[in-house]
Amino acid sequence: MENKVKIAVVGVGQMGAGHVRDIAELHDFELTAVCDTNRETADRIAGQYGVPAYYDYRELFRDGDVQAITIATPHYDHTPISIAAFERGLHVMTEKPLAVHVRDAQKMIDAYQHHPDLVFAVMFQQRTQNFWRKIKAMIDGGELGRLVRTTWIITDWFRPQAYYDSGSWRATWGGEGGGVLLNQAPHNLDLYQWFVGMPARVTGIAGIGRYHQIEVEDVVNAVFEHENGMLGQFMTTTAESPGVNRLEIAGENGRLVFENGELIFFRNSQSMHAFSQTSQKLWDKVPHTKEIVAYDRTGVAGHRTMLQNFADAILKGAPLIAPAVEGIRSASLANAILYSSFTRQAVDLPLDGDRYAEHLNELIRTSTYQKVVREATFTDEEMKRAFGFH
Repeated sequence: MENKVKIAVVGVGQMGAGHVRDIAELHDFELTAVCDTNRETADRIAGQYGVPAYYDYRELFRDGDVQAITIATPHYDHTPISIAAFERGLHVMTEKPLAVHVRDAQKMIDAYQHHPDLVFAVMFQQRTQNFWRKIKAMIDGGELGRLVRTTWIITDWFRPQAYYDSGSWRATWGGEGGGVLLNQAPHNLDLYQWFVGMPARVTGIAGIGRYHQIEVEDVVNAVFEHENGMLGQFMTTTAESPGVNRLEIAGENGRLVFENGELIFFRNSQSMHAFSQTSQKLWDKVPHTKEIVAYDRTGVAGHRTMLQNFADAILKGAPLIAPAVEGIRSASLANAILYSSFTRQAVDLPLDGDRYAEHLNELIRTSTYQKVVREATFTDEEMKRAFGFH
């Protein structure tokens, strides 16, 4: 048999079933097993693809014919499964977030660093979208000059109450570790730091169950202060419809705006900082032009692209699109926003991971939330629309 990566999927619920579908259609993988604590689910998926079912990842690692895994379990399980996989010499791709909190993320990274020959990736598939890649290229290429402001309004993550009621672990401190910041917005937090770097200080306001019957945050506003003076604003929610996804990045050379698939650059004729120091007119403004920025609208992006990149890294040494060691950054931002909201104080980065983990454990210990679970089913088309599987 030609060289293929023997891979198993750990956690084959909604997300993991999508991983299985994509892996089965990728030439460089051989699906050799699936694993889920829900025996009925594991048996059903295993039967569809003609592979063994396991119900405990430790049994899979011990007895399975596997070189690599993807992890699509509830968030807290990412850490012990990853660490156990490294100890067995397995390559790992984990779903986002890398971990619930910084302390667990660092444990994963520390364990991985003892096995540098392995590949460790995180599923930040939004990095494969050409419009985001174009924005990063413009920033990295210096087209905007010194950055002064980044504002991102992401309110198109709307979720009805039925979504939260569809699983016992959803929207709980003990099962998920958070709400919109831990489930939907990790993608945007990852892209934020990918574009403009990590802030030095975070101030956050998080509405806890403000619009849903949940015990975690469903609306967030945050301010990021950067060492270079740039300010960032980050607003997200699962409770607004119709929502919007609008990104603005302002620099001395102009303002970049992305919304509804259109990328616009309001390009200054010169640096606004230089203009400010030299203009003799009291109400003068920098002349600018409006440019529609072209980007490649062809090709396929998403989970499958990330999985192919994972295979290429294992088989050919290709660079990863999203190395898992970078996943601690979005976790840090999410933790800092919540901790700032809990304490009503600005939080300096790097975050004290132990202190945040202790606070989260106290929320879990004192929780009186009674979870109501209502069974829900999803068609393949609904899964593709919701999660972008292709």
